[in-house]
Amino acid sequence: MQSLVLSFALAGAFACGAQPKKPTNPLGDSPQVAEAGQQLYNRTCTGCHGPDGGEGERAPSLDANRRYFRVSEAAIFEVVKNGIPGTAMPSTNLPDTEIWKIVAFIRNVRATASDLVVAGDVRNGMLVFRGEGGCVRCHMIRGQGGLLGPDLSSIGAQLPLKKLHETLTKPRPIPIGFRPVTVTNLQGETISGVARNADGFSLQVLDAKGKLHLLDTKELRTVNYAKESLMPHNFDRTLNGEQYRDLVAMLAVQARTKVRAPLQGENEAGR
Repeated sequence: MQSLVLSFALAGAFACGAQPKKPTNPLGDSPQVAEAGQQLYNRTCTGCHGPDGGEGERAPSLDANRRYFRVSEAAIFEVVKNGIPGTAMPSTNLPDTEIWKIVAFIRNVRATASDLVVAGDVRNGMLVFRGEGGCVRCHMIRGQGGLLGPDLSSIGAQLPLKKLHETLTKPRPIPIGFRPVTVTNLQGETISGVARNADGFSLQVLDAKGKLHLLDTKELRTVNYAKESLMPHNFDRTLNGEQYRDLVAMLAVQARTKVRAPLQGENEAGR
């Protein structure tokens, strides 16, 4: 079986010439439909493609790039159902309903969080971000918040939903420019924060109050870098189920140019 990625591109080009309106997935794109499609995919497609859309022996990973996310659902359905004549991509005898579930899973594989419908109350998620979650102390959304962590104004458009969950629940590599550091100068004064920039001659440290310290390494007695990020990785345990769900839903819509979560005082019906 050749790559579904190539197949989808070919099918998409073929479908562009069709005049009738392209059908959309009648089952929708909810997480439940995508999960059911994942199970079907793992039973029927892994002879060539790897489990869960990963790389297989005869076909590459489906998440190698996102370009097929822009291919219509109808084009993907056509490829899965009828295959591609003249290639190793075969047709399938699955019922249409099951094929649509697989389509939902395939679209889900490389979608960013903001591409999906993520259940939860976005407004309450912002309240958790600013309150119980404590995220606002280090992270900024659209100009409001702390500076010790990365700006999250576009996090939903940058990460797949799975990765977004992992940033909240699993230890992650420390992003460049956010490594925790504690330095002591020759006078015995200590400064703690994150190392924004460093070279053999100077070090820039941003402290918890947002002050940037420009330091000459010759004037430092000690420089100690932390091995772990300041970012907690247990939000699924420190927050209750509703709070965690709503926090994820709020972060998922952060895409700058797309729908956004409300700032404090704005009205939002939730999602």
